[in-house]
Amino acid sequence: MAKACGGTSLRRLPWDTPDGKPCFLSAESDGVMSQIADEIEEAQMATGEEVLGEAKAVLAESQTGVEELRFTLVRATESLRGVLRIAESRGKRLPEPEYDQPADGHGDDDGPLLPAEAFG
Repeated sequence: MAKACGGTSLRRLPWDTPDGKPCFLSAESDGVMSQIADEIEEAQMATGEEVLGEAKAVLAESQTGVEELRFTLVRATESLRGVLRIAESRGKRLPEPEYDQPADGHGDDDGPLLPAEAFG
């Protein structure tokens, strides 16, 4: 998770400044800006699903023209950028995983913690 100078966790917002720099907000905030960011992320995810469906339909057509392919690729690129920004922001807000120590108390064993049969 990104940290501010004072140790506060930061959330990457789903938009950039006018000059293309990332915007951040305190991750502990439940205020209006955080709610707006949540709504924008939700809209970006919905748009991404819509664009994916449109792209599949365009690719399924054997007679799709260059202009339509280009338009579809531009939209897909925009959607992917938004979804990746959301994934990065949410990933950084997740706590670090806590791995259990093996039963013998040694944490330096690189072997599997489950028998192979557990995976089918």
